[in-house]
Amino acid sequence: MTNTVTSEQPSVAITGAGSGLGRDLALKLAEKGYRVFGTALQQGEVTDLDKASNGAVSLAVVDITDESAVTAWADRVSGELGDAGLDVLVSNAGILTPGPLEILPLAAVKREFDVNVFGSLSVINAFLPALRASRGRIVLIGAMTGRFPLPFNGPSSASKATLEALADIYRAELKPFGINVVVAQAGNMRTGGPAKTAAALNQVADSMTVEQRALYGEAFAKFTKALNSMQGNGLSADASAERVIELIEQMPAPARAAVGDDAEEILRLVREKSDAELDALRLKLVGLGDE
Repeated sequence: MTNTVTSEQPSVAITGAGSGLGRDLALKLAEKGYRVFGTALQQGEVTDLDKASNGAVSLAVVDITDESAVTAWADRVSGELGDAGLDVLVSNAGILTPGPLEILPLAAVKREFDVNVFGSLSVINAFLPALRASRGRIVLIGAMTGRFPLPFNGPSSASKATLEALADIYRAELKPFGINVVVAQAGNMRTGGPAKTAAALNQVADSMTVEQRALYGEAFAKFTKALNSMQGNGLSADASAERVIELIEQMPAPARAAVGDDAEEILRLVREKSDAELDALRLKLVGLGDE
């Protein structure tokens, strides 16, 4: 059993546990003996996971951008756990808003930050008393794009970069309380995300005006093709969840770690290459570089 726990049955709370990586994590951690709590967006997801886990996973419908709803959920979970506190918080919920920054509605960019950044902040702060009680661990599901931003992926890259900074700050501020903070820098994963990404990409392309299509249509089509290919060939759902569980249980806790060979390679290049070399690489990676 993990060394991070303080009771016989370790506990974990996972945002975005109704689908994708969060769902896989919830099921695997329940199988490992964790007491699993989580958020979902729809009641159908709650029912589905309750059945799939034979009642071992307790989900609640919570919009993490609703601070009062987050506080109520955290209070309920913390109350059930009592003095033992919460051993692990996995901040996983997130959305993707692809497109050229020039044409994306500002409201859409703000929405991405509301979910990916401010929602995560709200959840972390709500659970800090329970995490202090257990001297637990926070795992933020970030992305390699937090260190290697990609064109047409601006809001997501920027929000993941913000999470990297917040993680470093939390790690310092929470050190006196024995709380570890880990960033899982995910690469491309086949965990339900590719279908959502493809739908989001199509929506952006279909919404372009004639003028916007003349400016960005061809380049965005190349980006769409490259991204769909990368995600389709990404780390499997099972392997992605297993890697995150390694980071949940690894001792001592790493500050950050890659999830997937592609993330490992990209993050190595970020450390080694010049800005000019990285600019060329980011264009090539999304199908816009020199042949």
